[in-house]
Amino acid sequence: MQDVTVVRTSVLPPYAAHLRVYEPLAAYPESERVRWQAYAAEHGPDAVEAAQPVAAAVLEEQREALAELAARTPRALPERESGRAYLRVVDGVLYVCPWATRLRSWQALEELRAAAPVALLDTAVPPVARAAAEADRERWRAGHPDARPWILTSRWEVPVRWFLPFGDEDRCFVPAQEPGKPGRAAALFYLAPMAQARRRVARAFRALREEVPDGELVRGAEQIGRWLEEFHPRSLVELDYGGLVHVLGPERLLADRSAGELEEGLRALRAGDTAQALHAYGELTARWRRVLALRYAN
Repeated sequence: MQDVTVVRTSVLPPYAAHLRVYEPLAAYPESERVRWQAYAAEHGPDAVEAAQPVAAAVLEEQREALAELAARTPRALPERESGRAYLRVVDGVLYVCPWATRLRSWQALEELRAAAPVALLDTAVPPVARAAAEADRERWRAGHPDARPWILTSRWEVPVRWFLPFGDEDRCFVPAQEPGKPGRAAALFYLAPMAQARRRVARAFRALREEVPDGELVRGAEQIGRWLEEFHPRSLVELDYGGLVHVLGPERLLADRSAGELEEGLRALRAGDTAQALHAYGELTARWRRVLALRYAN
């Protein structure tokens, strides 16, 4: 990751990574189950095996969002919730990850409000539009108190805490069809069963709480653990590098073993080798911070 390749084109997805949960069809209430069955019959699955990425569907979601913006005056959030989802089939079981675009738009608005300067925020989303969106969200939350997103998004980096649910054996790298030429883009993702993901996060949390109770990663482990507990125990958890593959370039993608490195660091921590654990964590965070720094590149 020391050297990066930045690709500028209007047809690529944004430089963002995604953490997704796919719940089995049986986990949904009957009315939603019928709807997703019909949706799957019409659209077909986005991936029919564990080693297949959903990159094409991600690009479709991005194009749909851009079309919405181009079709009318931009708003703070969509008028209604999306009826779309990412679909995976693994061992004959259909797994569904709803896009939940409206819910995620509310969250993105909160992140923008927390991070952006007031002048920029007011220009991008005027105060009147923000107030209307927030009031709309409060009304919606009153009727959906248990709602949670199936997808988390991080721009310009993969947060280190996102690697906690995975091991190196969960890594799937799909090289570009023809490097340097139009065609299938490279993809890098991790896919793990929910039960395994929860165990990894719980073990990491216990070790971190004992050795570095005030560290950033222990708080991240708690956050990710709580989010995963919201879903069906037989779900799938996926970490997708998404558009970041175009920042990192093929050589860096091939060499990247971030989840395995974090796992090795945690193993050292449990063995009492705090120095080695801190070294592994420091190396990992430093490399991803170099990628994050490109956000401000000219």
